Amino acid sequence: MRIIVLFNLKPGVDPAVYEAWARATDIPGVRKLKSVDDFQVLRATGLFGSDAKPPYAYFEVIDTNDTDAFVADVSSEAVQKVAAEFQQFADNPLFVTTEAL
Repeated sequence: MRIIVLFNLKPGVDPAVYEAWARATDIPGVRKLKSVDDFQVLRATGLFGSDAKPPYAYFEVIDTNDTDAFVADVSSEAVQKVAAEFQQFADNPLFVTTEAL
């Protein structure tokens, strides 16, 4: 399963502070999970062919290899700590589950 997380930062959150935390904590922590094959955090740079602002500033792409194992991994105390930190930065993130056609 691939999970795509769409989010903006909460008002007042410094993007540099969030991005430093993502590089130091979130990305390496999620990549260490045995249930995760890959994890990327992406920053929006624009809308192709438009000058409009993207509706979301950040995207996470989580590639899991076992849904049940992933649920167990994210239930752990260590991951819950990181998730709580993430919630301090992210304003109402959307976690979208996907599957390939």
